[in-house]
Amino acid sequence: MQHIQLAAGQIVKQVLVDGRNLNQVLDESLRRKAVWTPSQRAALQDLSYGTLRFYGQLRAVLELLLHKPLSDQRIYHVLLVALYQLEYSKAAQHAVVDHAVRSAQMLNPKISGLVNAILRNFLRSRETLLEQAKQRAEGKYNYPQWWIDELQAQYGERSAAILDAGNGHPPLTLRVNRRRGTVDEYAASLEREGIAARRIAPDALQLDKPMGVDKLPGFFDGFASVQDAGAQYAALLLDAHDGMRVLDACAAPGGKTAHILECADVEMVAVDKDEQRLQRVAQNLQRLQLNATLLTGDAAAPESWWDGKTFQRILADVPCSASGVVRRHPDIKWLRRRADIAGFAEQQQAILRALWPLLAQDGQLLYATCSVFSQENEQVVAAFLAQQPDARRLPLTLPDNGQLLPDDQHDGFFYALLHKTA
Repeated sequence: MQHIQLAAGQIVKQVLVDGRNLNQVLDESLRRKAVWTPSQRAALQDLSYGTLRFYGQLRAVLELLLHKPLSDQRIYHVLLVALYQLEYSKAAQHAVVDHAVRSAQMLNPKISGLVNAILRNFLRSRETLLEQAKQRAEGKYNYPQWWIDELQAQYGERSAAILDAGNGHPPLTLRVNRRRGTVDEYAASLEREGIAARRIAPDALQLDKPMGVDKLPGFFDGFASVQDAGAQYAALLLDAHDGMRVLDACAAPGGKTAHILECADVEMVAVDKDEQRLQRVAQNLQRLQLNATLLTGDAAAPESWWDGKTFQRILADVPCSASGVVRRHPDIKWLRRRADIAGFAEQQQAILRALWPLLAQDGQLLYATCSVFSQENEQVVAAFLAQQPDARRLPLTLPDNGQLLPDDQHDGFFYALLHKTA
């Protein structure tokens, strides 16, 4: 556990200090630890994700425990991980403290005694410290202050539930491949394997307990895919029909591309500017036995890849803050800055303007984000409609005018369906 604790502290430091992506850093660390067992790898992921998920609270507690700032950032982040273990894990308290002291001895022997004192002080004064940490909004909600302010301004009393949902563990939801069987048939195959699940959307089954895909019947034969129920609305709202030409303009990793192809026999063109991520689209389609034309290109600059033939349907699942999926990516909360939101909105407007000429008359474009910030959603759509006289917004059967807020069934998403009129 000591080595796992050390590795988690290093990962957390690279995210918070160096501004690196959590998944990328974690993958690099796991590749270096090739000899680790599956349980050790899972423990490293839990410590890294959990510490970042509750970083606001853990940082507030640690600042209360420290009489002056720690000069050694490595020790600081090991302490954050240890505090997470003491508060949220089932590990024995004495073992957590002992491992943290040993970690400190390896990194900086001069302050190993301080590490011991800090953690034991936390155990003695835990309730008081946690209550004091709640006096600061960041310590109470585990988000940066600007993020809390934005949600409170937009959603008022509902903001607390949105913040709380983003700190939970995401459900494991499957999308059943219509081309390989019905939802009821796949639910029955899960039941035969002793896997409990419930239907929460037309093609979605939510598992009671998350598990590896290797345990799912027929997964590698394309019978099902892992996809959040909120993300599954994209293909349903786009409503593509057999024979249509369809564009998925920001396709990677390919879940929505595949779902559209599962729903209808269409001529699919999937574009993404990241060639490596586009390879994931190809892998997903291959597993599902689906076909599409894959192109590397920027959705905001279609002149570099478009063949001039219009599309009857376009999915613009644009880059965004990802503020609706923070329970899957807790590093996002601490890597984003308030100014980033305006930058995303500008990029989203550019993509919408660039893609609109590619849409056939009487065609439909579905604008989608995994954000809960109105600057990236309602405001972008409203600004585009004000500039585009042949664009009309169609009503959706979703609540809050297409704004899905994170809950126990899905992440946060936004959808707006635009019709190209004569």
